[in-house]
Amino acid sequence: MDAQSRGRADEIDPADQWVLNPRTGNYELRLDSSAGQAPTSGATPRRAPSPQAPRQVARRGSPPPAPTAPSPAVPGPRRGDGPPDGGRRGGRPPKGGGGGRKKALVITGGTLAFLLVGGSVAAYLYYEHLNGNLNVTDVGDAGTSGGFKKDQAINILVIGTDKRSGEGNEGYGDAGSVGHADTTILFHVAKDRSNATALSIPRDLITNVPACPTKQPDGTTKNVPAEHGVRFNTSLGQGGRDPGCTMRTVKELTGIQVDHFMMADFNAVKNLSTAVGGVPVCVEKAVDDRDSQLKLTAGEHRLEGEQALAFVRTRHAFGNESDLDRIKTQQQFLGSMMREMKSKQTLTSPKKFFSLAEAATKSLSVDTGIGSIDKLTDLAGELKDIDLKNITFTTLPVLDNPAEKVKATVVVNAAQADPLLQMIRGDVSLTEVEQKEQAAKDAADADSKSKQDALMQGNRAPAKDVRVDIYNGGGPAGSASGTLTWLQNTKGVPKASNLGNARAKVDTTQLEYAPNQADQARALADMMGLPASALKMGTSDAAPKTPMKLTLGGDFKGAGVSQTAPQQAPEGVQRVEADKAICAK
Repeated sequence: MDAQSRGRADEIDPADQWVLNPRTGNYELRLDSSAGQAPTSGATPRRAPSPQAPRQVARRGSPPPAPTAPSPAVPGPRRGDGPPDGGRRGGRPPKGGGGGRKKALVITGGTLAFLLVGGSVAAYLYYEHLNGNLNVTDVGDAGTSGGFKKDQAINILVIGTDKRSGEGNEGYGDAGSVGHADTTILFHVAKDRSNATALSIPRDLITNVPACPTKQPDGTTKNVPAEHGVRFNTSLGQGGRDPGCTMRTVKELTGIQVDHFMMADFNAVKNLSTAVGGVPVCVEKAVDDRDSQLKLTAGEHRLEGEQALAFVRTRHAFGNESDLDRIKTQQQFLGSMMREMKSKQTLTSPKKFFSLAEAATKSLSVDTGIGSIDKLTDLAGELKDIDLKNITFTTLPVLDNPAEKVKATVVVNAAQADPLLQMIRGDVSLTEVEQKEQAAKDAADADSKSKQDALMQGNRAPAKDVRVDIYNGGGPAGSASGTLTWLQNTKGVPKASNLGNARAKVDTTQLEYAPNQADQARALADMMGLPASALKMGTSDAAPKTPMKLTLGGDFKGAGVSQTAPQQAPEGVQRVEADKAICAK
């Protein structure tokens, strides 16, 4: 039966009544006079709505519950009740930016899609309900304070944990474990928002996990000691480590400052794949994996719930049955999920839309910097216009651990990983952005870029005449002393000094100098492989024998390691664009 033929208001599914207003792009509830709703006592009579515009909300102040999981915590008002929190009598949303329409956000975590579904939702209470779904973790200074900035790149760590919470998850993960960083993706969004790179980090990678302070449930802080030469996945859960520890580990591993995290467990895979109506996948051969219980015929399938989880968890169905091949399968699934979320069928379906909003917020844990629907909505606004063809999935290049006879873990393949990470740190896309997009970017940056590049044009001072004070403002411990030794012994710069730690940390290495020191600055930039953007020229000349100031930032990987980002990914680096449908094999 449709909504108009129902006799009682409480039998109407609000999701059936929500329609997309093509003029505004907003979802709005359609009020039908036959719906059987009585006016609230004392309410001001309303004029009949224009047939050209969507009508007013039928049940005043009540949120549109998710079709699959209506929340008892957000009841609709009864006749004679006062207005709900944040609402007014008469049922119309309050005017102004804070109460009426809030953009709904679906940004998922873990082994599922993590961006790109947005729209407009009219219902303050439902907005508050979604806020209540979020699980927020304080990771201290592991991320950036004040949230993301519109004129800077954004780095989000998406973590899928193998914690076995929830019904039906007994066959996955380790029994009794608090969970590991089972699936980890560093999602880098370009400064100009034209492209993004999703870097998968293998869970069996041998790395160092730095010491990290973690907030405990009782409000105290526990300092978890560092560990060296351990699996990357132990950076979460083990020893009381929180997502902030994983963020710190990724920064030390890659030299990239992580701004925020999003985390979800197995239930997110099941709930979100179901909410979107299934995720299309393709397999080249029939699959019958007893461990994951994935059973598929060759060809195309639409997976949801338990099947979707089995697909992203299987290690024996594809490739050489390694975790690296499982990562490729997960990337293919993520790309398909993102295409499905951005499809017309999803964005124009109220039921799918609200199911996604409910499932995503219930599945998601985030840091305080993005710990509200408002903040996540702002973030979604930064991501929504990135074309899927300009989102590239790749994996941190690794090699089998040479210390093992039976190969179970991997180590970083520096020859491929270093230039790849330089590209990400340098905000260089792994995908060729369309010419018109590149032209728009070039036009916006041309003046600034030409002025910066001009700083590198001119004479170079002899190494013996270069005077510089070196500070460590975010590089690994000992970076300043190591750079001093390298400059003096390898490059013949005797007038360099190590001044220890900088007063404040910086993300990128900076060389500050006076106009009359330009020839020294260019010489030092050549020696260290500094990009033109690292040069910061002052406005007045310096006195004789005054040194320049070199501050090593979070991007500094070591003396002699060039920081000039390559423009193409190294040969052999695995990658795939999010718009491409690929069959698992």
